[in-house]
Amino acid sequence: MTKIAILGANGRLGRVVASAFIDAGYDVRTVTRSGKVPAELKGATAVAGDALDRDALIRATEGVDIIFNGLNPIYTDWGKCLPMAENVMAACRANGALHLAPGNVYNFGSPIPAVIWEDTPFHPTTEKGRIRIAMEELFRREADTGRVRTILLRGGDFFGGTGSGSWFDLIVAAKMNKGIYTAPGPVDLVHEWAYLPDMAKAFVGLARNLDKLGSYEALNFPGHAVTDLEIKAAAEKALGRTLRLTSMPWWVLRAGSPFVAMWREIVSMSYLRFEPHRLASARLEGIIGPIPHTPLKTAVADALNDIGIATVGENRKAA
Repeated sequence: MTKIAILGANGRLGRVVASAFIDAGYDVRTVTRSGKVPAELKGATAVAGDALDRDALIRATEGVDIIFNGLNPIYTDWGKCLPMAENVMAACRANGALHLAPGNVYNFGSPIPAVIWEDTPFHPTTEKGRIRIAMEELFRREADTGRVRTILLRGGDFFGGTGSGSWFDLIVAAKMNKGIYTAPGPVDLVHEWAYLPDMAKAFVGLARNLDKLGSYEALNFPGHAVTDLEIKAAAEKALGRTLRLTSMPWWVLRAGSPFVAMWREIVSMSYLRFEPHRLASARLEGIIGPIPHTPLKTAVADALNDIGIATVGENRKAA
């Protein structure tokens, strides 16, 4: 049985990916600092390991065939990203393990291309974009020298799955129980979202089709390229009621950004909320077959249930 270690298994992405690999019949090991497996991941083996401690990470991943890199420091702590990436490469080398990793759209900077393909050139205009490119350059160097094989799948903003920390739960759905939909930007602007259960299945598909892939691959995951008006309509259908539309108060964050570190980091990436963009792939379907894609109304309803906002269907079940 193929063994996979999930780094960052307490995070939203790590949990969903771990669940997908358990369902696919893999031997799943969750690696967290506490060594405790999330309750929802029955069937996984929990191991303690700190991604900033290279030796501990190598021990925690000993004997695995694949390492999934779900590590994602909070926005104000991105100085840890590259050291963590270097330690993950060391763990992959020590174990001869394949490296599976998520990517994002920070690499492309502002103005961001309206349609992003696998061969779209990088043009970073933020520190986070430069960090992401440095990480991907590290992965490519390790692959080009034959030390670590990396398969990277680039997605948009996350939604779906339990946990917190995404734009969907922190902003969009934060006031839905009070009947309010909060739009982070212009309501008719197309924005790329990745529904995590779909993206996780795509990762499983890549792991099952390694014979079609090279030593380094950076593929796009076309998720839901939709507007806030479309998400709002899907949420209203799921909740069975109309939501009042309001906008995120960017002026407050901009005014306070010199004094609040998190606000400063959010403002630095605000262009993503005001410039339309979507991901397209020329290759993914040819590798894994049909790209997993849950209809928007179903994905939004399930994502709301995941974060504790009961939809009409769930209310009926409870009754």
